[in-house]
Amino acid sequence: MSLLSEEPTTHTGPRKQTEPRSCPLPPRAVPSPERPAPLAAVGEPGDAPGREGPSPRPRVRRKPNQAARATYLAPADAASGRWKKGRRRQARLQPSLPPGIPAPRPLLSTPNLTGSQVTPPPTPPIRLPPPPERSVSRRGSIKTQRGSPEFRPPPLPPYYSLCGRMPLPKKICDVNEKAPFFPDSLFTNMLRLRAAICSFSWRVFRFRPFGCEPLISQMDKCTNEEQLFDLIEENKAIISEEEVGCAFNILWQFQKQKTGLLKSVECIRNHPQFLTLYNLTTNKMELMNDDNLVNVLYQIQQFAVESHDPLVEALVTEAWRRLERFDMNVLAKFSTCLADQHLHFSPIKWEKIADIVSRNLETIQDFKSLSVLMVSISSLTSQRFQEQLVKKTELLFDTIDSSQVNIARRIVQFLRNIKYSYYPLLERCNKVFLSNVDDLDLDFISKIFSLYHSLQFHNFQFILITKKRLIEMIPLFDQPATFVKLFVVLGPVAGPEEKKRLESTILLMSEELTSQQALAVIGAMEEMESRNLRLIKRIASILHKNLENYKPIELLKITQALIVLHFQSKEFFVKLRELLLSYLKISVKTSEISILVCAISKLPSPHLDEVGISRIEAVLPQCDLNDLNSFATSVLRWIHYGHVYPDNTTGKQLKLLQKLDHYGHQRLQKYNNLNSLCEELKSLKGDWFSESLLEETVATLQRLVDEINYTNVAGIAYFISRTNYLNTLLLDKIASVVLQQIEKIHPFAIFAIILPFSTLNYDPPQRDEFFGTCIQHLNSYLSLLDPLRIVFLGFFLATLEYFPEDLLKTIFNIKFLSRLDSQLEILYSTLNRKVQFRLMELNRAVCLECPEYQIPWFHDRFCQQLYNKDIGSLNGAQQQIYKMLAELLGGINCVKASVLTPYYHPIDFECILDKRKKPLPYGSHNITLGKLPEMHWESNTQIVGSRLPPGAERIALEFLDIRAFCRNIPHLKGKSAMKKRHLEILGYRVIQIPHLEWNSMALSTKDARMDYLRERIFGDGKS
Repeated sequence: MSLLSEEPTTHTGPRKQTEPRSCPLPPRAVPSPERPAPLAAVGEPGDAPGREGPSPRPRVRRKPNQAARATYLAPADAASGRWKKGRRRQARLQPSLPPGIPAPRPLLSTPNLTGSQVTPPPTPPIRLPPPPERSVSRRGSIKTQRGSPEFRPPPLPPYYSLCGRMPLPKKICDVNEKAPFFPDSLFTNMLRLRAAICSFSWRVFRFRPFGCEPLISQMDKCTNEEQLFDLIEENKAIISEEEVGCAFNILWQFQKQKTGLLKSVECIRNHPQFLTLYNLTTNKMELMNDDNLVNVLYQIQQFAVESHDPLVEALVTEAWRRLERFDMNVLAKFSTCLADQHLHFSPIKWEKIADIVSRNLETIQDFKSLSVLMVSISSLTSQRFQEQLVKKTELLFDTIDSSQVNIARRIVQFLRNIKYSYYPLLERCNKVFLSNVDDLDLDFISKIFSLYHSLQFHNFQFILITKKRLIEMIPLFDQPATFVKLFVVLGPVAGPEEKKRLESTILLMSEELTSQQALAVIGAMEEMESRNLRLIKRIASILHKNLENYKPIELLKITQALIVLHFQSKEFFVKLRELLLSYLKISVKTSEISILVCAISKLPSPHLDEVGISRIEAVLPQCDLNDLNSFATSVLRWIHYGHVYPDNTTGKQLKLLQKLDHYGHQRLQKYNNLNSLCEELKSLKGDWFSESLLEETVATLQRLVDEINYTNVAGIAYFISRTNYLNTLLLDKIASVVLQQIEKIHPFAIFAIILPFSTLNYDPPQRDEFFGTCIQHLNSYLSLLDPLRIVFLGFFLATLEYFPEDLLKTIFNIKFLSRLDSQLEILYSTLNRKVQFRLMELNRAVCLECPEYQIPWFHDRFCQQLYNKDIGSLNGAQQQIYKMLAELLGGINCVKASVLTPYYHPIDFECILDKRKKPLPYGSHNITLGKLPEMHWESNTQIVGSRLPPGAERIALEFLDIRAFCRNIPHLKGKSAMKKRHLEILGYRVIQIPHLEWNSMALSTKDARMDYLRERIFGDGKS
């Protein structure tokens, strides 16, 4: 840097010889700071009089057109020859100036200004007196006597034009210097002052001539990247930090408008002028304001610059230094940058950001920034902080426009991250999506489907509307990458015709599918329950070629999908098994080992060697309940397989199962927080948990019963309903919490709360008040509930003999039933049949128990199709009962098995007694038996009529297996109790034979069982 680039200073004492940086002259030839000499007058130190060395060359008078060149030529001695070549090159670039006037310093890059940019005129020549005699000071610098005729004023600072840029001179005008006053010196200093002021104005105020357009305005007018890069190349010497940020922003805006984004990004990143911007950012980083700094970081990352790149690291460090002063908008964008760098694995950084958000939460009004920050810090938020964020979100939700779909998406993503299905926010976000469904693209719809699936939030209206939009998109996508995404989203909810269309198209593209695309397709086919064997084989061949490239969790998905799709290939499964075992031997993560063991157990020939068993035993102390349950389920499969194909590992597997029991009980005993326990209980299921840990789990829930509140009551109720374990203490506490905190419970949670009371056939102490409060709280939301959920709710209440009129009128309505039919089209086949069956049972219950509602029975056709085959073969106990009944009643014609009642209740056995309790054979009276009109019935399926002889009674005998009772006590469950009520309404005397009584020691002989049946039918002992 020359002297002109330093700040002006005032010296009052003697000056030291200072060496300016980047000076073009040798150190000893630097002009004195007191009064610098012109370049033309500077020679070697040996040129001064009184010193040894070559004598100075006599000054040669040159022609006017050679003056500029002479100005930059060094003195004519041999020692200065090394400067001549550079000086000449500079001289050719300078305008013609009179002798003695220093040439201006050249610009680093001077653009050819056209249009609004005007090239500044050259500086006019200045005529000065002839040069005075020269002398050398004691310090070695050249000086002249002011009074001598050769006196020459100091060199002028380079002055180009008002458009130029130059450093601020160190010394503009030394007014304190004690020297005689000379008019020519004053004139020279005035020119220097003018140049310095112009340079300072450009640096601070960015002035340009009236005809010169600002550089940012020129950038905004660029229509493509090349125009912008040309502008950067022409102005790289004068571009400021603000213009650097503007250039990056415009480049990214160009890229967002294009397709083939990755290719364009790579092309731009490799452009030479991108490197120019890169270097300018490095140099001007500290001068950037906070917003500009973070914007540049964000946009550089969008151009796929690696996170370990020096510039990215420097920008992150600089932003981190300023973190506390960021406003919420800048902080939100910075958190996005950190997430893009995969720095979410560094909790220290995120904890600091979370602390800033927590301290400023009450004052935040920018919902967009808050939503970004909520997603970024979601993994580090406590339950209390989560509740605060949810409340703040509800307050700010009304402030946004209904078109802000990205904010709504981030809110749903936050709820997914914290695993909280908070229905009020989900509903409001869903309304935003529905109001903008025409503007949603495939990527956005795919993300929402995935988030809803994770939260178990199923909105029928959203599915139906987006399905229609996705079907319209089918002809628009002809590339594998986009069509696979459409196949994954649309396939599971598509109708039969759309599924065929999707499968045929993906089959044509199968040759171009990548390994990840094939994985996505096979997962979607599993959900679609596809039976396209050709497509299954084609996708399986792609998976087979790329098995080594998949992660353990992906191998588990492949195994599950192919088993469900009934794919058979010994070669494929052998290779898959070898790969899973190789991963298992080197894996150290508990979750990964659990996944690998689960995948191995699902293979056609499940088997695990001693190495695999030892890997499981090594991680048992680190396992949570879900990992233990997964291991136990896999071990049970191996033990079952070992009974069929015995080997020497069965004993070790049994010992492993005992260790799993031990660690499961140990973990349950350590729990002292109900919410943590509920989090692990959400997905627990299976025989091992039910047999080994259920008692301990219920005991732990009883120990923490006082922690049940409105936030976890629905989760605990749903867990109890899945276990079939009747615990009156827990159920009474649930009912009490609901009655006390009903206003804080969302209506959608009522479904889960009622479920255990219905399933287990339990009435709480305040039965009518409890159910009435639940239904009243739900009534205003009936129009928002999916038809499927409303049907299940009506059925569960019916099992409890509770029939709210408003709910029934809502269900048995033409408009509602048409909505239900539309939803059934997009449900999986198993769920579809289950919903229809529950609707039939609800229709039957209302017809039998509430005839005053005058709701018609309209399920004859459905039941005929359902029972157009044998009701079912008799099991061992039922066959014993059937033979004993025939012997007891006087013949096989006096008892019927597998009978259907008028409302299609299947019963195991039926017999008729006259008024004297004598069995009546079925052929001796006019009883309507046999077949329904216009319906073909097979084997033993019977439909009984309603006409009986006077005083006769019809008896229904039901053998109740383990499924009819609660798990822990012989208490009849809801469905069995409802069936008994219905049969009694139809005129039956119902005799239920519990499996515990029939298989007890008291009835271990035939005579004891005959006496038992005789007493239950005739009401006396031996006859």
